[in-house]
This record gives sequence, C-alpha cells and structure tokens, in this order.
Amino acid sequence: MTTSRGDGYPEQFSIPLGHAASFERDDFLESGSNTAAAALIDSWPDWPANTIVLCGPAGVGKSHLARAWVNRVGACIVPSNELNEADVPAVVGHGAVLVEDVDQGLVSENALFHLINLVREQNAFLLLTGRALPSAWKFALPDLNSRLRAMPIGEIIEPDEQLMKAVLAKLFADRQLRVDAAVISYLVLRMQRSMNAARDLVIDLDAAALARGRAVTKAIARDCLEKLELPE
Repeated sequence: MTTSRGDGYPEQFSIPLGHAASFERDDFLESGSNTAAAALIDSWPDWPANTIVLCGPAGVGKSHLARAWVNRVGACIVPSNELNEADVPAVVGHGAVLVEDVDQGLVSENALFHLINLVREQNAFLLLTGRALPSAWKFALPDLNSRLRAMPIGEIIEPDEQLMKAVLAKLFADRQLRVDAAVISYLVLRMQRSMNAARDLVIDLDAAALARGRAVTKAIARDCLEKLELPE
C-alpha cells in the first residue's frame, strides 16, 4: 500500500524487521581507536592483573568488546546497581565477572571493594567498564580508589574515520543494503562518531530508502542527517 508524501515520491508502508545486536568477537571492528584495548581484553587469561578496566565514551563499543569476552570465558554479568556484598562470594565463584558502568554512581562502594579483593584472593577475573579513566572516578573509600587506579586500563577513544566507514558498511551489509562508498564517506564526515549514532542512522536510512523504493542515495542521506539534527 502506498500514499502520497507530497514531495513527488510515493511512500510505502513497511513492517520494521528486527536486527538484534551481535556481541560476537568477529563482529567487533578494529582501528587505531580501539586496537590496544581489544588486544588487552583478548590476552585473557594472561592478563597483567586479575582485574582490568575498559573505559571510553558512550557508544564506542565497550559493551560489545566486554560481552564478547563474557561469551568467550563464560563470565557472569552483574549490573553495577545490583552488586551487593552478600552476593560477592557467589559472583566470584563463577571464576570471571563483568560489572559495567562502574562510574555512573550506581554501584555500592563496599560491595565493589569486597569484589575486587575476593577476585584477587581466589585468582578469579574481573572486568570493569566505565566512561572515564579510573583516575576520574570519585569514590569515598580511599582504598577502593587506590585499587582502581592501579589496575591495567584498556581505553577506547572516539572512533576514527576509518572505523566509522567500516561500521557503516557492516551495518548496511547486515540489512542487505548495498550503499555506494561515496555515500558512506559523505555520512562519516557529517555524523556523530559513535556506534549508537551509526546504528540509529542506518535504521533511518533503511526505512527512508524502503519508503521511497530506491537505494540509499546522498539525497536520502542528507534528509536523514537533517532529521537526526546532526551537523551538516
């Protein structure tokens, strides 16, 4: 079924299809912005310490890399706001643990301190994630701050142009969309450089192209960028 959009293009009603995010390690795209962090996480079980910190701004792929590690080693995931002292022994009993977004003000300091100590005592493994470097994490417990700042750090910085091109190409391919390299370059120079922004943009581009019954063109890309209020 189609309707008139009022701009010369017929508009088709479409049924959105789900595209679940993949946390497979092979789907994590690397460039200079994340290679060192990926190498550190991948070095398990030969980490330089039992506890590692993975940090970087929102949307740069921390969760993807962390979940890929979880899948590989069979670690348990504990939301930072659900970590409590009573459960720490059982959590450490899994042998490997992921606690995400530690610096977002939701974690129990006593529980985190106990977790770090018990992981070390039992020779288990702990991966913590946060947006800022541990030196910027402000906890009231001095000993907790000391332990966090002594941990090896894998830092992911804002994605570079090369990585964003690869990310867009992968997202388009996942949706079976063939998009010209010139259009991808046009998008990368104008979009917010984050994985979340790339995912949202590709979803909009897919919908817009389907509605107009044509491939993703530079004109469609421009319209979607304007819709998302991204800088031209």
